[in-house]
Amino acid sequence: MKLTQVKGSTWVLEANELIPLYLLDDRRCVLLDSGLAKEREEIEKTLLEAGLEPAGILCSHAHVDHCANNRYFQEKYHLPVALTAPEAGMCSSILNLKCYRLLVSPDAAEQEMSEMVHVPDLILPPVDGPIRLAGAMFRILHTPGHSSGHICAVTPDNVCYTGDALMSQALLDAKLQSYCVLMTSTHSAESRERLRELEDCDFFIMAHKGVCAGREIGPLIDANQELVRRRAGEIRDLITEPMDFSQICRAVCTRFSLLTRRPRRALYYERNIRLFVEYLMDQGELGMETRQGTAFYLPSKKI
Repeated sequence: MKLTQVKGSTWVLEANELIPLYLLDDRRCVLLDSGLAKEREEIEKTLLEAGLEPAGILCSHAHVDHCANNRYFQEKYHLPVALTAPEAGMCSSILNLKCYRLLVSPDAAEQEMSEMVHVPDLILPPVDGPIRLAGAMFRILHTPGHSSGHICAVTPDNVCYTGDALMSQALLDAKLQSYCVLMTSTHSAESRERLRELEDCDFFIMAHKGVCAGREIGPLIDANQELVRRRAGEIRDLITEPMDFSQICRAVCTRFSLLTRRPRRALYYERNIRLFVEYLMDQGELGMETRQGTAFYLPSKKI
């Protein structure tokens, strides 16, 4: 892993995702998210080799690749962790985390997500504006959609971290965008539009994985919105007759060559596809009927 300067005291640590950090001085920093538990040792090693130790964590949302080290750093360095109320509630117990990962059994949730259970020191206010953490002032923009309490944060260097509210160009070019998960809702679309309020920022950091100049954010927002609309339309066009969800999954996986022998990956694709189906229903483009206890989806005009 390496540290790369974005602007001034704002850097990124290049892990599985980009973890932004803001230098408070020559030895302390605030992390914007804390990364995966399996990368903890390397994340901490990279910081220590740079002469840094974390002094606070401003967390964009409570997904496993963004907050799994919150409790570890909180307990080891006695630092404050800041989350919104919805995300704090999610991390309050394994049962609440199980609601986030509906396709995972309770035992698997215990094994995979126990590191995420923690109590934040600061509950972020439900309104946009400045907050102080570890002596530094950050600007918060609430962007629910990908997660119910997702936020974006602007560092004192006028660099915005978008978390998972926006897909980088690399993700836009993927076969079936993995991080479209929970990005197909009306809330997500509205939140992406809200990022235009931050077009005065000098740089934007996307967690998975991209950094762009402020002047590039408008076209990237447009590309995100268009991608969701286009992908939803492609899936809608596959549903030409009443189909149950398993039939839709097979059709989509065949169309986009999403072939895997890994059960967890198959469940991941299924979750993505279900969210697109729900989006199409919200848009009034798909309807649903039941036959002998099974739900079938079909174009609204055929209901």
